[in-house]
Formats: sequence, structure tokens, C-alpha cells
Amino acid sequence: MSTKISIVGAGGRMGQTLIRCIGNGAVAGLELVGAIDLWDSPFLGQPAGKTGISVTSDLAAVAPGSDVIIDFSGFQGTTGNATRIAAWGKGWVIGTTGIKPDGKTAIEAASEKIPIVWAPNMSLGVNLLFALLEQAGRALKDKGYDVEIIERHHRKKKDSPSGTALGMGHAVARGLDVKLEDVAVYGREGIAKDERSATEIGIHAVRGGDIVGDHTVMFATEGEIVELSHRATSRDTFALGALRAAAWLAGRKPGLYTMRDVLGV
Repeated sequence: MSTKISIVGAGGRMGQTLIRCIGNGAVAGLELVGAIDLWDSPFLGQPAGKTGISVTSDLAAVAPGSDVIIDFSGFQGTTGNATRIAAWGKGWVIGTTGIKPDGKTAIEAASEKIPIVWAPNMSLGVNLLFALLEQAGRALKDKGYDVEIIERHHRKKKDSPSGTALGMGHAVARGLDVKLEDVAVYGREGIAKDERSATEIGIHAVRGGDIVGDHTVMFATEGEIVELSHRATSRDTFALGALRAAAWLAGRKPGLYTMRDVLGV
């Protein structure tokens, strides 16, 4: 029996990649039953890959026939749909980044009624790196290492820094036993009044070309630099992670899950 999938953000880069991967049978047992985009999307009424399904703006029309909704839309759409998706009782895989505090609250409330996988990055490699970064932070705590995160993405990416960079920052912060919100410094300019704080985590965003996703976390001290990096060369890695999450999520109890739960990392 197949798991029925609807994709929100079907006209975007990730949406199109998800549709293609489902059509190619990249993850067994998944069936596309809905493709949703904004009311003004140029993709409305167009075929969603070779599935025989057309892109629509009416999520309510396709949600009842879905088992899991995969969401790679904008933060406003994701936040606005939380109550509806919870009421429909559908599983929800969220890959949307840039979600504000009120959106986080809405997602957490929805997770009391439905199972949700919410992750800043769906790839196996990145989620393995999250675990390694937490270990590195713990091992290097109070040993004189400065932490800097540099992320690079294509010119059309709207949110900065990336959700993955923030996820990496939170992972390091857990290892250092601090909160990222208390120590993060986003970019630098001008003349600093004081030297770099020993506790801060620098986060820097670069935008250009068609870079899929490139992240480096640098631990620098006197005499050496340790770097942990991840470079995505295709969006397929994120799509496959999201589809595996959807397959894993079907039938789960309500709760807020991460890709570490899905992948067992």
C-alpha cells in the first residue's frame, strides 16, 4: 500500500525536485496525489511532472486524500497552514527555513495533534555533521578555539543565514553548553570596539551564482584550524531525505521529530 504525498511549494526548486524523484521511484512506496503552489504561481494548472496531476493553489482540496504533506514553501505559508494541517490529521514534513518565533509556536502546537518532521536540512550528510559538531564543541570547550560558520548559497535564496547554518550553530552551542541566541554574531563590519569575544559564534552568509549549498564550520586557535564542511552538489540529496522522512512519518504518533530520528543518527 502506497503512502500518498502532497507537496506544498511544488513550483519551487525543491518542489520540482521532489516531484521528479517521486516519479522516478527514488523512494519506494510513495505516490504523489497533490501539488500545491501560490495563487499567482506560473505553474498553476501545469502538469506536476509525469504524474497526471496538475498544480493547484487549493491545499484543502487535496489534503484529505493525502497521508503526508511535504512543505517547502515560504515561512508565511507554513505558519499559516499549521492549524489546518493539524485539523486534517495529516503527517507533515517541513523543510521550510526562515520560520519566525510565532511560526515555531504554531508548529509546536500542531505537533500535539499530528506527527511532524521539521529539519533545517534533510540530507544524511548534514545531519551526521550536526552530531559531529556537537561533539566537537564539547571536546574543544574552554580550550581557546574560536567558532566561525560560513554558508554559501545561490543568488535567489531569500533567507540569511541559512537554516542549515543556524542548525550547525545550535549543534556547536549545545556542545559548548550555551544558547546560540546569546552568543551569535551575524557578519561584521566597521571597527570593533573590543577584541573578538571568546564565547561568540560568528555566522556569515554568501549569495551568488547557482550554489546548491556549501557550509563550513571553523574552529580556530593559536597554531591550528579545524574545519568541518558539507557541500551539496545536487538538490536530490535534500529531496531524498524529505521523501524518506515522509515514508518514515506515515502512521507515527503525534510529536515533533527531526531528521536524526528518521535517520537514526
